[in-house]
Amino acid sequence: MSDRLERFLDRLATHAERDPAATALEDGQRRLSYGDLANEIDARRARLAAVGARRVGLALDNGVEWALWDLAMLADARVAVPVPAFFGDAQRRHLVERAGLDAWIGSGGEPLGFIATETADIATRAVPTPPALHPGTTRITFTSGTSAAPKGVCLDTEAVLAVAMSLAEAVAQVTIERHLAMLPLATLLENLGGLYLPLWLGASVALPSAAELGWQGASGFDADTALAAIERYRPHSLILVPQQLQALVDAAPAAPESLQLVAVGGARVAAPLLERALADGWPVAEGYGLSECASVVCLNRPGETPRGVGRPLPHARVRLSDDGEVEVSGATMLGYLGEPPVTGWHATGDLGHWAGDALMLEGRRREVFITAYGRNVDPQWVEGVLVTRPGIAQAMVHGEAMTHNRALIVPAAQDLTDEAIAAEITAANATLPDYARVGEWRRCAPFTPHNDQLTANGRLRRTAILAAYRDWLHPPSRQGVTP
Repeated sequence: MSDRLERFLDRLATHAERDPAATALEDGQRRLSYGDLANEIDARRARLAAVGARRVGLALDNGVEWALWDLAMLADARVAVPVPAFFGDAQRRHLVERAGLDAWIGSGGEPLGFIATETADIATRAVPTPPALHPGTTRITFTSGTSAAPKGVCLDTEAVLAVAMSLAEAVAQVTIERHLAMLPLATLLENLGGLYLPLWLGASVALPSAAELGWQGASGFDADTALAAIERYRPHSLILVPQQLQALVDAAPAAPESLQLVAVGGARVAAPLLERALADGWPVAEGYGLSECASVVCLNRPGETPRGVGRPLPHARVRLSDDGEVEVSGATMLGYLGEPPVTGWHATGDLGHWAGDALMLEGRRREVFITAYGRNVDPQWVEGVLVTRPGIAQAMVHGEAMTHNRALIVPAAQDLTDEAIAAEITAANATLPDYARVGEWRRCAPFTPHNDQLTANGRLRRTAILAAYRDWLHPPSRQGVTP
């Protein structure tokens, strides 16, 4: 057992001894005390052992059960693979095969080859020769839908708990006794910051379903429903993506009184939104991280003047390369599934500079964009789907910090009507998950080497195209809103 895992389990036992009746987990249907937590975890450990589960897909909605199964796998160092609800069928099949899953908890396992067992809630499948994993892997988090074949990030228990414990030190200035999970627990940020962190602190964790929190698919959010949940559970802390914060600030004339900390990450936060939220009393702390670095790397500390994405957490070391790329060490991934192991500093692909000891982000070298809902999208994936349609010759997709992706479309024939192009986009969208679909589009002139928008070998020059169509492609200052 790793040192940090032993400390984490000991901490849970200490909470149970000090106040066994205190609420550890609740979801509106069920409440579980710290005194009963260990027995519930042990029961699930036994059920996993009974079916010989080694690599387990966890495909439940937020709730007490999600947390208990996750904690059971954590305690036994089984490989946990949270399954994002927004993954499409092809992405789920890719996840199952790539990770070599032999067990599945939740719905949707039968089409993937899993067969129900006598042990309640667990389905299994035979995997005679499972794919090799990096030694020490206990968690595989798949990059959030980047493409039809997202990469699996292999993490060990030490890295995951290092971040959770580091967060506890960073937020020590505020008292957190109740946390409300506003993001899916399959999101590594919520898993660590919204489950492990509050349990480490001895707080209660409210885990209502995604629908009860106002989520509508992967890219829809109802603020009134979310505010009702906040009023019901009266949490001291939340973790949000920028579009949730925008929607809540728009809907609430003032921040709910119970809140002590609202951590925001997953995508860039527009400066006007941050200023307005703070002025309205929302105790917002913007942070920065990525799955390859076990989620959180930097955070603005509660009570401090916001500066960029904040200072590095105690466990993390951050430096800038000669050309300004952010590099991180401390609690980094073991490697991607099926790729060589990695050691040392991780090059993030993000560009930044220092303002004192705080990190200021300037942009991104990698082509993946992050929507206002925190979904990573590889534009080449979406563009590749679009140009399979007969009426579309070229396409360029952009959605950085926006609620809906936008596409520049070069029609296959200049006389093709707008209605025909719209029909082609509708057909392409039908094959994509909702967060990757094109929400708005416009015609444009062909991308060619002569206008410096295409390389000689046919690759889009994205910087040049973004500059040429800046007014339409770039979102206005209001977070995630497009005209």
